Formats: sequence, C-alpha cells, structure tokens
Amino acid sequence: MIDIRLIRTNPEQVKENIKKKFQDEKLVLVDEVLALDKQLREAIAQGDALRNKRNVVSKQIGALMGQGKKAEAEAAKAEVAAIGPQMAEWKEKQDTLSAQIRERMLVIPNIIDDSVPIGKDDSENVEVERFGEPVVPEFEVPYHIDIMERLNGVDLDSARKTSG
Repeated sequence: MIDIRLIRTNPEQVKENIKKKFQDEKLVLVDEVLALDKQLREAIAQGDALRNKRNVVSKQIGALMGQGKKAEAEAAKAEVAAIGPQMAEWKEKQDTLSAQIRERMLVIPNIIDDSVPIGKDDSENVEVERFGEPVVPEFEVPYHIDIMERLNGVDLDSARKTSG
C-alpha cells in the first residue's frame, strides 16, 4: 500500500503514476483520500482537545475538594462525565474515517519505478533479459482437462449434470 505521506506531500505524482498505469478511474481516490485525511486530522485534534480538557478539569476537582468547594467540584465532575461520550463519538468518527481511507488506499497503485517502461498491455513489454531458449517438446502437449480426466481427477459428466 502506498504511503499516505506521499499523497499528502505530492498528490500530483500519485495521480501521474495512476495515469501511467492506465487506471484513470482511480484518480478520484487521491482527492477522496486527501479530503478524508483532512477530516481525520481534525477529528484527532478534536479528540485530543477533549482529552486535554478532561485532564485539566480532573486536576481541578482534587484542588477544589482540597479547598472545600464541594459544589464546584461536583460541577467539574459533571463536566468530566459529559466529556466521556463526546470523546467516544470522536473516537468512532476517527475509526470510521481511518477505515474509509484504508479502503481507498488499498486500491491506489504503488509508484512505478522509473526504470519500468510504460505500455498499455503485454504487447508493449520490453524484454530485459533472457535465460536460454524456450524448450519446445517433441510431442503434443495435452490440454490440462485431458490430463485430469486421465488421472480421474475430474468427472466432467457429473459436473455438467449438476450445473445444468
């Protein structure tokens, strides 16, 4: 899977790579990942802010109790209790966004090495190296289904009866 930092820093390189692979339908994924990543970073920041607020207020509770300000301490406890569900919401949002990003990232192709020639199909492949010459047997090579039937590895008649 491609590194999201590359998409963040150089989305045009990723898009150009997708074009080189003739997979233009995947170009939108780069923009989607960028938008989702921005939302994820905001959700993480919001969750961190809530966590920090909870920690600050929690520390205040002890100080207020030590000063004998029970009413204010109870209000602070209620505030801390209210932060918990908000944090859970932001955590769920983070998990959802992370899953959506991962889903798209798995489809975005890896970067092609500069040494790889670009071609639409195997007819445009470039032979780089060859080891020996291809061996052509002196007999006719049987089709794989014929071999399986001779070895009783498949019963095509039964297969046709059940599928038809």
